[in-house]
Amino acid sequence: MALTQYCTATTLDGFLADADNSLDWLFAVEREDEGSGFAEFLAGVGAMAMGATTYQWVLDHEHLLENPQRWQEFYADRPSWVFSHRELTPIPGADLRFVQGDVAVVHPDLVAAAGDRNVWLVGGGDLVGQFHDAGLLDQVIVSVAPVTLGSGAPLLPRRIEGLRLVDVARNGQMVDLTYDVPRS
Repeated sequence: MALTQYCTATTLDGFLADADNSLDWLFAVEREDEGSGFAEFLAGVGAMAMGATTYQWVLDHEHLLENPQRWQEFYADRPSWVFSHRELTPIPGADLRFVQGDVAVVHPDLVAAAGDRNVWLVGGGDLVGQFHDAGLLDQVIVSVAPVTLGSGAPLLPRRIEGLRLVDVARNGQMVDLTYDVPRS
């Protein structure tokens, strides 16, 4: 059975991005595992979902309109759902589905597209919170960086209790934590 997983990085004080939606803080942190743990995670992903801000950041940061092949290099042919209430520019050649509304209505399509692999909730925190509120979030996988921002986009702008720690790993200066999320 496919898991719906939120895999992300956060600062020590619980922010995904700074007040300007920048992730520059993340790229300055020393990591031993430059991608192999993530590569293993990504190999288990069959479909992805993200919010408009996350999509726009990836689009801009990786210059995907000028270099659309980078999407394939990063995510291969995985179908991706982008939740947005505004018009967004699609990446040529990427399997993108722009949607809005209730995540519970879209989730069966994500699971079907994932097949025997998992659904990755890329971000942001509010979108992931909506999946949790609908009882559809199975795991939170978070890499904690030794950085504090003081403000910005929170990891999860929800109260979620009962998470069960199932794995801890050190990755250079970061700590990777995996939690199972109890179903209501």
